[in-house]
Amino acid sequence: MQIRPNPILRPAPGDMFRRVAIVHDWLTMPGGAERVLEQMLALFPKADLYTIVDFLPREDRGWLGGRPVRTSFLQRMPFARKHYRYFLPLMPLAVEQWDFSGYDLVVSSCDAVVKGLIAGPDQVHVSYVHTPMRYAWDLQDSYLRQTGLGGVKGWAARWFLHKIRLWDQAASQRVDHFVANSAFVAKRIAKTYRREASVVPPPVATERFQLSTRSEDFFLVVSRLVPYKRVDLIAEAFAAMPDHKLVIIGDGPERERVLAHQAPNITYLGRQSDAVVDDYMARCRAFISAAVEDFGIAPLEAQACGKPVIALHRGGAVETLYGLDAHTPTAVFFGSQDADALCKAVNEFDRVGDKIRPQDCRDNALRYAPEHFRRRFLDEVLAAAGQNVGGAQAVHSAR
Repeated sequence: MQIRPNPILRPAPGDMFRRVAIVHDWLTMPGGAERVLEQMLALFPKADLYTIVDFLPREDRGWLGGRPVRTSFLQRMPFARKHYRYFLPLMPLAVEQWDFSGYDLVVSSCDAVVKGLIAGPDQVHVSYVHTPMRYAWDLQDSYLRQTGLGGVKGWAARWFLHKIRLWDQAASQRVDHFVANSAFVAKRIAKTYRREASVVPPPVATERFQLSTRSEDFFLVVSRLVPYKRVDLIAEAFAAMPDHKLVIIGDGPERERVLAHQAPNITYLGRQSDAVVDDYMARCRAFISAAVEDFGIAPLEAQACGKPVIALHRGGAVETLYGLDAHTPTAVFFGSQDADALCKAVNEFDRVGDKIRPQDCRDNALRYAPEHFRRRFLDEVLAAAGQNVGGAQAVHSAR
């Protein structure tokens, strides 16, 4: 990822606020949340960056521009590098120990706990929420089932998740203004926290991809291998379709579950560089997604290459992709999260996929180019500042 100059023709955001802090849950590998963080840093290039733990590999740090990263005490805990998620019970405490009293603006990039930071009454706290904690709220049972937590361990996990929900709901009241990455997530915020949220779609690195009209005989998945992504379901479906080739790029804790569906027509490449991902995106027949995505950046990256998407008809995909009944379709949807439904969607794509034109896919992705995110998110920050006494004074003094 590379930070690009901000093209917004207005006073620089850094001149409107004397000191800015940007707070991210954790830095361990680049993904969609980190692409959002990249654009926040482009908007506020002098901001101080905080995160609970930072184990981002050296080769993936270029987009940080060499800036220092302030971490919590959990950074120094034994085994934190590989098992930082096990310290979730301590993360609320870690976040609450940071001192933000010297900042005019605090921006949190959150899919876990950093929205619970403590800011003063004269500070503006804008929280961009990728999702409320799935495993603690509406997807709790699914996570416990997929991770095999039953019996005594299951009850212990449920007790802890009950406690984290109580803290999470209380912490949500500390935020001045919520911004969600999709209407789907805004609805979850309303249900979970009883708070309204504006919607600003996350950035898609459309400039990284070129329109491709090549189509080789394979389907593609690019994903972190975590439970909610359901890459195991995709592998199961293609194992039952030996005439259809599948390439899986990505790594994560669900790796063994995915590899359990090994078949001659399935190629697992693990984690790969951007250059390799770009190459496979440009050559695939279609991109596959079986997750209930909060937004879904990877499918839109495939669209930026002009590629159709076969996706579950739930979550953010409903907002960002156009099905076969649309005037300019860009995707084939399937209705339920099971292998049989995905197989039927792939077969439907075989029959009618030629209705989907590469240029229409590319045009769809361009709606989410990074400059659109920067402009919309800055508007939300300035609106929040205008409603806050301290923020309003900061903006006024900069004029």
